[in-house]
Amino acid sequence: MPKPRGQIVSLAATAYYHCINRCVRRAFLCGPDRFTERNFDHRKQWLVERMKELAAIFAIDICAYGC
Repeated sequence: MPKPRGQIVSLAATAYYHCINRCVRRAFLCGPDRFTERNFDHRKQWLVERMKELAAIFAIDICAYGC
């Protein structure tokens, strides 16, 4: 059974958490892909909007992100 975030995350111990995520099979997500010579810059704005939406839903602050 899942635990509430309040039981997992301790803001007293650590105020910031570094979270990472990868694409399926490490597929390229944003910018120019040197192997396929395709450009995926069009995805960046969608990712920013999605992070804002999820941050509001889960009541978290995003301090920085890389894309």
